[in-house]
Amino acid sequence: MGERSPQLDAYIAKAASFARPILEKLRDAFHKADPQIEESLKWGAPHFDHNGIVGSMAAFKQHVSWGFWKASLMRSQAAFREKVADVSELPPEKKLLELIREAVALNEAGVKIVRAPRTTPSPLETPDGLLAALRRVKGALATFEAFPPSHKREYAQWIAEAKQEGTRTKRIAQAVEWISEGKSRNWKYERKK
Repeated sequence: MGERSPQLDAYIAKAASFARPILEKLRDAFHKADPQIEESLKWGAPHFDHNGIVGSMAAFKQHVSWGFWKASLMRSQAAFREKVADVSELPPEKKLLELIREAVALNEAGVKIVRAPRTTPSPLETPDGLLAALRRVKGALATFEAFPPSHKREYAQWIAEAKQEGTRTKRIAQAVEWISEGKSRNWKYERKK
């Protein structure tokens, strides 16, 4: 039997006054639709689980966002609003319970969301002038080649997006200086080790 979490009690108590009745109604509906629903706080927001995440809700300054983990697989996915600013904007209780039960049934049936396969990034095209400039500075090309693909891509994109030849030349010179020092393109924003 699912129990009410003190963490969710605290979350709701801290929410804006307009949000509290919305959060309470959603919470009550999850428990009414499935007495075995479990509450948790994940990623800083209330979640409801039964054989995996069923749904979640979150309070913001001017609205409450809520929905179902597998909404894209639900028959009635367009039957509810994801953002509401007043409790009257929620679906009627009967419809809300129906939605929650449908989401729970997907989890109980072991239905998984099919994710698109990851695509591999296109091969890196290093700007012509960059490689030539790196060869002129001792060790710079070796340092560049030792960089992970993301660092190489950051330099290549930065140089390639220059609209004028003068800007491109300046960026190549700056890139060679930073690369020879072993710095990534965004070295200023990296954490100090």
